[in-house]
Amino acid sequence: MERGLRVEEGLLVVVDGSKGLSRAVREVLGAQAVVQRCIWHKRENVVSYLPKAQQDVWRAKLQRAWRLPTYEAAWAELRRLHQELKRVNEDAARSLAEGLEETLTLHRLGVAEALGGSLGTTNCLESILSQVEQRVRRVSRWTRSDQKRRWLAAVLLDTEPRLRRVRGYRALRQLRAALRRATRQESDRRPA
Repeated sequence: MERGLRVEEGLLVVVDGSKGLSRAVREVLGAQAVVQRCIWHKRENVVSYLPKAQQDVWRAKLQRAWRLPTYEAAWAELRRLHQELKRVNEDAARSLAEGLEETLTLHRLGVAEALGGSLGTTNCLESILSQVEQRVRRVSRWTRSDQKRRWLAAVLLDTEPRLRRVRGYRALRQLRAALRRATRQESDRRPA
């Protein structure tokens, strides 16, 4: 924010599932941030507790639930799956329950169907970081810290033409309006 990050109209922050990261986002950005937990990381974390023979089945069940178009439908199905998981593996059920609401942020905002494929996971960012890593891994001597920033800027500019448009990009205006409403409501709820 000190460097020009504009958050007054709300900001969608997609995190990989780290509780510390979600907490830090809320501490720094407060009501202006709406956190979406990466459903890929959540799904993989849940199935990691299950025997290999059951993992593909549960991946598919969870993915179907997150693909449901409305918040209510997705929430109900995920709660049902949570109950089913409790009978299969308590640790997997606990993992699903932890931070579950944050995996449904795009649903709550009403844009999951259009933007969930691109913004429901951290894959976009991880792809960019992977491309940056490939280009700078051979550079081992930075004599000044501003060199790192210049290299990063140059690599990002070089990478930009290879980036794809966000799937469902036409719904970005709808997302912006939903973020404005969500952050306004959250600000109204917090004590002054």
